[in-house]
Amino acid sequence: MKKILAVIAALGLFLTLGCAAEKEQQAETLPKLTVGLMPDTDSIPFIIAEQQGYFKEEGIEVELMPFKSAMERDAALQSGNLDGAVSDLLAVIFARSGGFAVHATSYTDGSYNLIAGGQAGISSVDGMRGKEIAISRNTIIEYVTDEILASHKMSEQDVSKVVIPQIPVRLEMLQNGNLDAALLPEPMASVAVASGGRYITGSGDLGINPGVMIFTDQSIQGKKSSIRAMYRAYDKAVEYLNNTPREEYIDLVMEKSGFPAPARDALKLNPYRSAGLPTGKDVEEAAGWVKGKDLARDYSYNDLVVDLLSEGK
Repeated sequence: MKKILAVIAALGLFLTLGCAAEKEQQAETLPKLTVGLMPDTDSIPFIIAEQQGYFKEEGIEVELMPFKSAMERDAALQSGNLDGAVSDLLAVIFARSGGFAVHATSYTDGSYNLIAGGQAGISSVDGMRGKEIAISRNTIIEYVTDEILASHKMSEQDVSKVVIPQIPVRLEMLQNGNLDAALLPEPMASVAVASGGRYITGSGDLGINPGVMIFTDQSIQGKKSSIRAMYRAYDKAVEYLNNTPREEYIDLVMEKSGFPAPARDALKLNPYRSAGLPTGKDVEEAAGWVKGKDLARDYSYNDLVVDLLSEGK
């Protein structure tokens, strides 16, 4: 009996060491990912995954690179400096229309809100007629702006769009009274309200969610296991954020995100969802907006979205 127990113990040790060796080998062989972040709440789970060691637990190295504008982020993607990025369905369409192969791989959970300046005297969408709205052109920001106007039977001709690509600059100009209104992501929208601006409406009120994670087709084909490992770490970060008091992570988020100092008190996070695929409705509406502006041809769901989540999570 002692000999049998010894054999069983030895076999158990062998299996344990074998699994450990397999994990170590996986960590060595998974290609590194470089992911672009924007100064918005979509990026927070990635910051948490890095700082809590979830990427390391999944055997993947992920380098996070911050950007202040969609234009800068997209330039980095097309120059080959990024594998993927926090982005939106519009960026996927424009990239593919321009011959650059990318796909959306999951939704994100940010919100995009119309904020009026404190001295602008605007209290409703109808009050925006003839007023300036700061946006970034051909992005999720302009898309949400147009959807807000359409929901009140208005068009872009009813307002004056001011193109300000960099989000921090857009916020600062609104705060300084140089703009009537601006379309801002969170937490910049909450910062604007905290400094005297007025919330008018946003993507949450309209029930639209065009924010996505995107990856280049080259990375999807060559680094599929790495992307799946990244999403496992992402889901751990989501669980952490949804079950951890804000005070335990807010200083870290402020340090790593590039958010302005007032965001520390203004930032209020809604529960995050585990990684999942964009809905057909969100994809169809975003593609319809682009086609309606004659900016690109019509795209189907499968043209824009690839499922890497069904396996390996």
